[in-house]
Amino acid sequence: MDVLSEVLSAVRLTGSVFFDVTAASPWVAEAPPSAQIADSILPGAQHAIEYHVITKGTAWISLIGGERFDPVQLNEGDIAVVPRGEPHAVSSSPGMRAEPNLAIHRRPEDDQTLPFQLNAGPPNGGETGPSDAHILCGFFTCDVRPFNPLLESLPRFLHISSRSTGPDSILQQFVRLASAETSNQRAGGQSILNRLSELMFIEAIRLHMDGLVPDNTGWFAALRDPVVGRAVLLLHERPTWNWTLETLAQEVRASRSVLAARFNHLMGYPPIQYLTRWRMQLAARRLRETGEKVAVVAQEVGYESEAAFSRAFKKYSGVSPSEWRAGKR
Repeated sequence: MDVLSEVLSAVRLTGSVFFDVTAASPWVAEAPPSAQIADSILPGAQHAIEYHVITKGTAWISLIGGERFDPVQLNEGDIAVVPRGEPHAVSSSPGMRAEPNLAIHRRPEDDQTLPFQLNAGPPNGGETGPSDAHILCGFFTCDVRPFNPLLESLPRFLHISSRSTGPDSILQQFVRLASAETSNQRAGGQSILNRLSELMFIEAIRLHMDGLVPDNTGWFAALRDPVVGRAVLLLHERPTWNWTLETLAQEVRASRSVLAARFNHLMGYPPIQYLTRWRMQLAARRLRETGEKVAVVAQEVGYESEAAFSRAFKKYSGVSPSEWRAGKR
C-alpha cells in the first residue's frame, strides 16, 4: 500500500488549470485567500491550493500578510505552489500589488471553457522586455477536515526550479505538455490538463520529501522514518484493528517507549490519536459517498459503539456524522 496515494485519494485531491495568462510589463495579479474562493472554484471544496507554471519569461511571487516572506523570482520552467492558500501577488517586478478579482474564480458550468484566457498589463501592451511572461495558473482542491496530514506538513511555499529538475524530469515534461495543450485547444484538453496538474503536484511533493533533512519533523518526515513510517503504514493497512501502543510496537519491532517517543517527536501526537484521525477521514468519505447508516459506517472504521464514533467524529470535523452527510461542513 502507498500511504501518500491513499491520503491523496481520501482527501479528494482534484487538479484544475484555471487561467492561461499572457502578461506584458508592467503587470501584476493578486490572488485572494483560498477560503474566499474554494467553493467557487469547485462547489463543496473545503480548501484550494494555487499553483503557477512559468512557460515563458519571468515573474515574481510574494506571499501577502503573515510571516515575513521575501519575493521570489520565477524563471521559465519554474513551478510555484502555495499550499496553505495564502493571498499572494504575481508580478513583473517585486513588491507590486493589485486588487484581487473574486469574480473570475467562479468555475463555469461547462469545463470546456477552461482555462480562462487572461491578459495582464497595460491595455495597449507595454514595452516588450525580459519580464514579459506566459503563465498557467490553477488550483488543487481538497478536504481539510476531519484530517488532512498532507496540508499539515506542507510548507507555506513550494518553489520547483527548472534548474534543479532537469529537462527530462516529470515536472518539465508537464510544463511542455501543459503548454502544448493550451495552445492546441483539442477536444478533451481540459481533462488532460487536470490530470497532468495532479501528477505535477504529486511529483512536487515527492521532491519536497526527498529534500528533507534529518532533523525535519511532520508527516513527510514520519513516512521516511524506519520505525514511525512502518507504524503509519500498518495503521493505514489495518485501520479497523483494535490497535494499542503495545501491539503496534510489536509489529514494528520496537519498544513501546521508542515508538511513542519517535512518533510524538515527528508527528506531534501519539500513534493511536493518528489512527483515530485517519478513521474519521475514512468515515467522512463513506458518509459523503454512500447512503449507509451511521452505525454501519462506525463499524466499517473500527467502532463498535455508534455513540463513541459520533463523539470522535464531531471532535475532529466540527459537526455530527448526520450533519456531515447533509453537507453542513
